[in-house]
Amino acid sequence: MRRSETKRDNPDLGILAAGLLFGIQRELFARLAGDGFGDLRPQHGAILAFLDAEGSRATDLARRSGQHKQVVGKLVDELEVLGYLRREPDPADRRAKLVLPTERGLAQMEHSDAILADIERRHAHELGADGYAAFKDAFTKVVDDQRHQSSEGSS
Repeated sequence: MRRSETKRDNPDLGILAAGLLFGIQRELFARLAGDGFGDLRPQHGAILAFLDAEGSRATDLARRSGQHKQVVGKLVDELEVLGYLRREPDPADRRAKLVLPTERGLAQMEHSDAILADIERRHAHELGADGYAAFKDAFTKVVDDQRHQSSEGSS
């Protein structure tokens, strides 16, 4: 059997995780575009998914998203130009900057959260509430274990 057939018939964890991520991104960004946020790209999710309404430091966004600080800086620049974010001095440390959502950014975050909650409700309906809760718990454990293994390997 060809490797591609094996991967199709018995996908490994990477293929399953990628399929889930890309499928959610396609649905999320298509629905966001329909709600007036068509200027966003999936890469912007690395910032918007982890941004607090009261603001976050870029270093915290990098840590939460797993992206390099340079990537986060570029994405923040793009989102600032698009009108989703602004930078202000951090009142706790004037040398640092806070990345804050604008009114448009807050609206996008609210829409995104509602869309993702809808997606989760749909999957919970398919699997049953207990089945979906067990899936999320198991998936979270796998992700946490993989992060732990990855961080040990990079030390």
